[in-house]
Amino acid sequence: MTIVKSLLLFGVAAFAEIGGAWLIWQGIREHRGVLWVAAGIMALGAYGFVAAFQPDPHFGRILAAYGGIFVAGSLAWGIVMDGYRPDRFDYIGAAICLIGVAVIMYAPRT
Repeated sequence: MTIVKSLLLFGVAAFAEIGGAWLIWQGIREHRGVLWVAAGIMALGAYGFVAAFQPDPHFGRILAAYGGIFVAGSLAWGIVMDGYRPDRFDYIGAAICLIGVAVIMYAPRT
């Protein structure tokens, strides 16, 4: 159950951080306005709290592993929200990052 909780928290963190950055991008680069930027700032603030709920007590480990989630999540966000079409190297890179997440977070420690 701990791994499931951890993965769900990583998903929430990715949604908040990537979504927040995307909202700010839309507000500034796509000229959608200050409300989009404000929503992005709020989402990024929410992201900042999520890591504190991870079961593992080591901040550095959580943030290092989250980096891999962020890479894969960013590609997925681009596919869904922007119509981005990753190439095979994007997919390979994301898979490598997710393998890194699994090793960092869930490898047995003795």
